[in-house]
Amino acid sequence: MIDKLTVFFDKTLSGPMEKLGQQRHLQAVRNGIVATLPLIIVGSFFLIIAMPPIPQDWALYKFLNGNAATIMLPYRMTMFIMTIYATFGIGYSLAESYDLDCLTGGILATIAFLCTVTPISVAPEAAEVAGVSGWVMPMANLGGGGLFVSIIVSCLAVEVYRLTSHSKFKITMPEQVPPAVARSFEALTPTIVVIVGMACITYFAGFDWHGAIATIVSPLVKAADSLPSVLLLVFLITGFWSFGIHGVSIIGSLARPLWLQLIDANTVAVAAGHAPTAIAAEPFFQWFIWIGGSGCTIGLAILLAFRSKSKYASSLGKTCFLPSCFNINEPIIFGTPIVLNPVLIVPFIITPMVNATIAWIVTSLGLVNKVVMTAPWTLPGPIGAYLATGGDWRAIVLNIVLIAISIMLWYPFFKIYDRDLLKEEQAKENQA
Repeated sequence: MIDKLTVFFDKTLSGPMEKLGQQRHLQAVRNGIVATLPLIIVGSFFLIIAMPPIPQDWALYKFLNGNAATIMLPYRMTMFIMTIYATFGIGYSLAESYDLDCLTGGILATIAFLCTVTPISVAPEAAEVAGVSGWVMPMANLGGGGLFVSIIVSCLAVEVYRLTSHSKFKITMPEQVPPAVARSFEALTPTIVVIVGMACITYFAGFDWHGAIATIVSPLVKAADSLPSVLLLVFLITGFWSFGIHGVSIIGSLARPLWLQLIDANTVAVAAGHAPTAIAAEPFFQWFIWIGGSGCTIGLAILLAFRSKSKYASSLGKTCFLPSCFNINEPIIFGTPIVLNPVLIVPFIITPMVNATIAWIVTSLGLVNKVVMTAPWTLPGPIGAYLATGGDWRAIVLNIVLIAISIMLWYPFFKIYDRDLLKEEQAKENQA
């Protein structure tokens, strides 16, 4: 049965999905967004510092909250406008895939995106009071809300660059000209096309990029923030992993823009003093579903390390336990192996789906805060859950409960696996 399923999976899904994961535009989007994660993580911490999870009558809380506007400025310059950084990364990565000048690709993508934003005129009196020039940028479009527009125009800008660089419609400098200067002149043609083209579409034709794209993707964002969507993503990711394909790498490339919109909506709400609304942002997966890594293998790691009777399982458990505490589980996935293992594939898929359901219900009932920041994924589960929910101690309890549930769900399958290994080892000893 497992052989037939493997052949079906390989022919029907494995090949096409691997090709999809290697598609240059999707890779550029993934690389550009992933490059912003350090800014998102560090910027998120300033949001927590400005609104610390401590009693409000403490002097420290009053001091930090009283200076929240200043403390949150690094957040506003990083995560709050993360789409600008992602845009440069997408353009840079896509240009690199075409063997074009990466910096030019990043700059063209950035200016193309900025040309989708229409500055707002401020009354002279208000501008003088605020100390601005009379025009301000609508900051909401520079955050996660503008990510889909960024993806589209970044790819368009680099494609214009590619077409002009492979045509006669460009400025070519003599060989004696320094390379940096030559690249600048070669970039003039695509720059003119991108700026004039985007200006005509946005400012002269009056096309609202952000409004139009928001209308198109809003059903996707709403659908992503639902339990069926969470369970489907979990099933797909663990399903691919079960056959040796990096599930997060493939599915995450498609889902991450949606996840970022959800976490951005939550952080913006918290920064404005409102309650977050989205549940299924990426930190929700990290700290309540992928505990110990994809498949919630922390339960298996604990069982292997402390309950194994076979020598191989015991040594593997002792080797894999510490990495699993920091959400690194490739040693378990390929060491047991879980890949193409009909016994261990079942809990590998079922355990995170059960945990996802429990965590969703608990969060939707308000028993645990919704995630509001992206904590480093290598943190131990309870610590990461505490930080991601803005310092909610109940998230620690939920994380620990889910670890206990994962142990129970993995246990019967672990017993079969360990028993079979023990029989093999005893048979070899008897033969010797």
